[in-house]
Amino acid sequence: MVFTAVVFVLTTGCAWRHLPPVFGVSKATAHRRFTAWTEAGLWRRLHQRVLDELGRQGEIDWSRAILDAASVRAKRGDP
Repeated sequence: MVFTAVVFVLTTGCAWRHLPPVFGVSKATAHRRFTAWTEAGLWRRLHQRVLDELGRQGEIDWSRAILDAASVRAKRGDP
């Protein structure tokens, strides 16, 4: 239930304080678990596993992949 509540907030942009009670979990618990899971690297590992599985199934077309500065660190230095 907590995972579903967290994913709801992340995918809808809903503020934690507006989490609907239908999820059966408190707003504080959902936010606390999100923070703990983020610090533990859960989202990065989950994303990698989804990409790995889609890749195994041939469901990713990397010819259409893009990168932006929000997800890739820009290195400083002399050009």
